[in-house]
Amino acid sequence: MMAHKVTRKLTAILNADVKGYSRLMGEDEEATVRTLNAYKDVMTSLIQRHHGRVVDAPGDNVLAEFASVVDAVRCGVEIQNELKSRNAELSEKRRMEFRIGINLGDVIEQEGKLFGDGVNIAARLESLSEAGGVCISGTAYDHVKNKLSFGYTYLGEQTVKNISEPVRVYLVNMEPDTTGPESETPEVPEEPSIAVLPFANTSGGLEQEYFSDGITEDIIACLSKVPRLVVIARNSTFVYKGKPVKVQEIGRELGVRYVLEGSVQRAEDRVRIAAQLIDAATGHHLWAERYDREMRDIFTLQDEIAIKILMAMQVKLTEGEQALIPEGKGPQNLEFHLKLLEGKSHAHRFNIEGNVSARRMAEEAIALSPDDPNGYSMLASTYVMDYWFGLATSPHESIEKALELAQKALALDDTHAPTHGVLSNLYSLRREHDKAIAEAERAVELEPGGADVYAWLATSLNYAGRAEEAIPLFEKAIRLNPFGPSWYFQNLAVSYQLTGQLEKAVTLYVKALRLAPDYIMAHLGLAGVCSLLGRDEEAGAEAEEVLRINPQFSLESFAEALPYENQAHLDRIIEALRKAGLK
Repeated sequence: MMAHKVTRKLTAILNADVKGYSRLMGEDEEATVRTLNAYKDVMTSLIQRHHGRVVDAPGDNVLAEFASVVDAVRCGVEIQNELKSRNAELSEKRRMEFRIGINLGDVIEQEGKLFGDGVNIAARLESLSEAGGVCISGTAYDHVKNKLSFGYTYLGEQTVKNISEPVRVYLVNMEPDTTGPESETPEVPEEPSIAVLPFANTSGGLEQEYFSDGITEDIIACLSKVPRLVVIARNSTFVYKGKPVKVQEIGRELGVRYVLEGSVQRAEDRVRIAAQLIDAATGHHLWAERYDREMRDIFTLQDEIAIKILMAMQVKLTEGEQALIPEGKGPQNLEFHLKLLEGKSHAHRFNIEGNVSARRMAEEAIALSPDDPNGYSMLASTYVMDYWFGLATSPHESIEKALELAQKALALDDTHAPTHGVLSNLYSLRREHDKAIAEAERAVELEPGGADVYAWLATSLNYAGRAEEAIPLFEKAIRLNPFGPSWYFQNLAVSYQLTGQLEKAVTLYVKALRLAPDYIMAHLGLAGVCSLLGRDEEAGAEAEEVLRINPQFSLESFAEALPYENQAHLDRIIEALRKAGLK
């Protein structure tokens, strides 16, 4: 017989089981099994969404692993929040509460199963957790303490069964730590303002989740083209996905007058969409409608919903503005559309693995629909990220390949704002700063209610030596997308660094890393600014993170990659990184 291959690896382990499971089974076996199966489905979906995998799920137990301990802790908290809302609908004696333990440790893998102390510690931590709570080990805490917005309560060193050394244990405080200037509640603007919440997927299945998310994103993109309308971006509204938050609270937190919510149910070649527009100040419903259409009509339907929303908010469009919402404009191949959505979910991770997956999805999407510009635009952005991650064998070839793809996308549709954003970044990398600014300004013209367009323009101004002008544009992007992607905060940190506001830069780099712990540009920025502030130990720790993410990192290559117009800025950044220990 052949021996099964055994490998060792470092991984994050999440272990969960039900408190009082025997009591629940003793009182009503059938109801307990139904609830358990439903809750396990929820947990499996969330684990997959956070890039983990379920290793085993016997009885009332769920064991999962994650490549990132940050993803594991985020997932654990989201699981508990989701199950809490579901338990609220049950009688007190029928509520099913899980305890969760998370550990980062060495494990043995054989035939997909995991063994060893790394797994055992997670199981022991779970037994120390409260019902509905999350406990993490000291090794996990050391990696997440500055990267997530949760607080932690130290429970001391605990002696756990079959583990020789005591284990440091921390309880995760389930509510985010919202202290700091970025948590200030924004004012509701005078212009009409709206947040489109993620449409609920009532069809089931991960592929259907991409579909319902895509409809939400397309409605946001459609509304973002309308001048005089403040539209909160996708990243910020998706924070509320699956959470039982009141519309009035969302309105206050995002600073908007209106909230749109809805649901999507897909069955074979038909789709049913329900949508309702709510006044966030009063909670009153202003408009509600249900649509039952064939799948081939989905893109026309999205535009129709956007127009109905504008009418309900009494936003009157000029003839030119009406042309910004051409009926039925959008990808006509549904499989292509789902590939793009999956690719975006990988790209939003802002790490090497996510970029590789996003490229594969973009290439598969192009094969499905070679005449659609969106696939070429996404593929171009992956080559840009290769450049920034330092992965390109030839940085020049990566830029030229991305440029070719972006220009092909614009040849198919010159009104695609994201492609103009990619092109702006490429012109910056080629040190053609006037062209970069012009492309970003074109994106703003095409999508004046979008958040990304202002961040693209601000980034091009940073490179052109106009950081003072960039700051208010980044602030506008963050106003439209307060829980936005890490690159907003990383590039705003650059603006503050270039204008000498170093402490503000530190705060923003830390914020970026909370959102994307492996974002190498944020680690580089934080290493440099800490070095400039004389905080040598912190600068050295960030330099080590850079080398962890990319062991082949070269300071010389990085210096060549940075496209700053002002050579003095560049020299200062490189010298600070050298002082931090990078070569």
